[in-house]
Amino acid sequence: MAEIKTERLDGYRRLIDIARDLASTLDLDILLARIVHAAAEISGAEAASILLYDDTSRQLYFQVSTNMDESTRRGIIVPLDGSIAGWIVANRKPVRITNAHEDTRFYANVEAITGMTTQSLLGIPLVTKNKVVGVLEALNKHKGKFTDADESMLLVLGAQAAVAIENARLFQQSDLISEFVHELRTPLSSLSTATYLLLRPEMSQEQRDQIINNIHNETMRLNALASSFLDLARLESGRVQFRKTVFSLADLMYECKDIMASKSADDNIQLRVESPEGLPLLEADRDKIKQVLLNLLSNAIKYNRPNGTVMLRAEAKENETAIYVQDTGIGIPDEALPHLFQKFYRVREHETRTSGTGLGLSICKQIVHGHGGRIEVKSKIGVGTVFMICLPRSGKTIPRAEDAGADGKRRDVE
Repeated sequence: MAEIKTERLDGYRRLIDIARDLASTLDLDILLARIVHAAAEISGAEAASILLYDDTSRQLYFQVSTNMDESTRRGIIVPLDGSIAGWIVANRKPVRITNAHEDTRFYANVEAITGMTTQSLLGIPLVTKNKVVGVLEALNKHKGKFTDADESMLLVLGAQAAVAIENARLFQQSDLISEFVHELRTPLSSLSTATYLLLRPEMSQEQRDQIINNIHNETMRLNALASSFLDLARLESGRVQFRKTVFSLADLMYECKDIMASKSADDNIQLRVESPEGLPLLEADRDKIKQVLLNLLSNAIKYNRPNGTVMLRAEAKENETAIYVQDTGIGIPDEALPHLFQKFYRVREHETRTSGTGLGLSICKQIVHGHGGRIEVKSKIGVGTVFMICLPRSGKTIPRAEDAGADGKRRDVE
């Protein structure tokens, strides 16, 4: 009995330390990782995970786990009906199970994705201000069964975690919104000036037409800015869930080339695709990877020189597939390279050439990192720029059917 009291006292002391730790960061990803590791530790469990709940879409999804990498877990949506976590959200009560497979609420599909067998389970709701934030689960008790003490400790941790998660989200949103509002000032100022000038009786029809054209351009820019801002906000909050499929990267590359063909022709830019034989299939969210490639291709064309070239190519490495978008453009100054993926950042030397939101590369980075990959850039003034995306390999390959026509001959990739 004395030993149990000592263990419980040590546990509550550890909770105090954890509370200080959680209060010390407003980075959501770091915060969630700390919570699940603390949950596994204080409950004596093999693993722990957090599923976040989106009340707007009524979706429950894995966000962080001690036994899954980020690219695996972000694609997992757990149904509200037919899962233990869904029951916890609906009823706002903890659940303690000795054998998960004997519980009718158990959602077995997660095991197939993660490769981990669930035996015992302890789950508690994350609630703050009468709002369900998500579910904290501890899986597979190392010794014996989950106890009342384990549940009590996890409930205390969950109460702290829910508040910390909500605070981090609010900070993240306020920080992003303040940047967005700042970026709105320039186009709104232009629109205000334009509408004032239209009201002046001395304006000629030619001048009015030019002002109307400027209003149209600024309106389009505002629309793009708002769409990009929403994309980035969803990605940063973890609310975007990747719908992974296995697909041909080569097919996607040629599809992106076809989409950008008219833009490259208008700017007199040659667009080429190059992919090797036996390129592995890619396991990823096809639409999101397509979004990344189209953004990089658009930039490569936009900031190129007359009669320039853009090359989209890929190669299989030992553990990853690398995709390159290379141009013969004006290049990026060395001092700008470390800032390229920051929100709303635009290279000063490029601002006079074309308009943009300054969010495209931030969105690309979020998507690539969400897939467990990385994105890098190299550039030289007057020579050109190359962006490299590295994504985990699927290991599967298919014949290069996309390089052959009906007669079996290799298709032109120029």
